[in-house]
Amino acid sequence: MNSLPKILLFTFVLAVSSCSSTGRIIDRPITFDTTREQLSLEYMREHYGIEKAKAEIDPKMVVVHWTVIPTLERSFAAFNPSELPGHRTAIKNAGNLNVSAHFLVDRDGTVYQLLPETTFARHVIGLNHCAIGIENVADGKELPLTEKQFEANVKLINHLAEKYPLEYLIGHDQYKQFIGHPLWKEKDANYLTEKTDVGPEFIQKLHYSIDKKLKPAPGL
Repeated sequence: MNSLPKILLFTFVLAVSSCSSTGRIIDRPITFDTTREQLSLEYMREHYGIEKAKAEIDPKMVVVHWTVIPTLERSFAAFNPSELPGHRTAIKNAGNLNVSAHFLVDRDGTVYQLLPETTFARHVIGLNHCAIGIENVADGKELPLTEKQFEANVKLINHLAEKYPLEYLIGHDQYKQFIGHPLWKEKDANYLTEKTDVGPEFIQKLHYSIDKKLKPAPGL
């Protein structure tokens, strides 16, 4: 081992540490070009009244989602473009920034990092300015969340709670509980959608299993 170049030795040690403490996280970045940056800044300004020079967030919570899209590759392809596709008519009027998340968990529990944790992502109305998003390849029906995905979510949330002063852990379906809360920033009272992911059972099981006790959504 001593004969290995220093850079290789460092890489090897870093990889072992990552695998042992948080599970395997594979970097697979989606496009974050000038267009996505500008659309993110525009979204923050128009929806939250937040003016920033860079599209960054201050993480206060984790929001857990499912993709509804049945495969990893198709899920990645949906998040990758900077601009929202034309068929997303339900949210198109709220801006051209494409939806995305920070992490994508495949059905076998493999975790892919799509964006840095402090980069702005559009994944939850009213809370994107402070929320890290975890997407799981599932739909809750024909493709229920798997045990491997649950285990991966636990490890990932534990890892994130060590890095950031997180306060809340919620499912996407619980986001409206924050209306009127100090963290709620959405300026358009009519911009609300109905969500069912990830359901009370999965999120409660996560709360019971993670190391740091994060708060549930207000009122729950």
